[in-house]
Amino acid sequence: MKEAASKHIESILKDYHWMMNSIKILRDSMKDAGEGLTAQYGIEAAMPKMQGTTSDPVYKETVRREKRYKKIAQYEEKVKLIQLLIPLIEDDREGEVLHWLLEGKSYRWIGLHMGLSHTNIIRIKDSIVDQLSTNVPYVPNEPKLNKRKSAC
Repeated sequence: MKEAASKHIESILKDYHWMMNSIKILRDSMKDAGEGLTAQYGIEAAMPKMQGTTSDPVYKETVRREKRYKKIAQYEEKVKLIQLLIPLIEDDREGEVLHWLLEGKSYRWIGLHMGLSHTNIIRIKDSIVDQLSTNVPYVPNEPKLNKRKSAC
């Protein structure tokens, strides 16, 4: 359980920066929902349509946007988890490393900034992950990826 929580926390820390950017961009793009879309009208509306799927562009756009809303909610859930756990890091050095990890900086960049080696930064990150993962209330079920078999 703790190992799964550690992997989950580490994964979120790694992806935090781009998830935050995606949330911002997706929210902005969803504000103008449905603008510029029209359903068929006139003679095209009376013509027979293919069976099995809808050809209504407004409906298709609604379905596409609903999927995006669900993706935003997934990102927000992960980001909120990290944000709730941030106050648990009390050490100044660990707090600084965590801040720069959340900003999307590399271990080398953080090491140069703080005057430490990148391997030391990795050790500090591991300590942060351990502290955060011991306080995770639950580990959400992540969809399992299908493992591809090699062609050999």
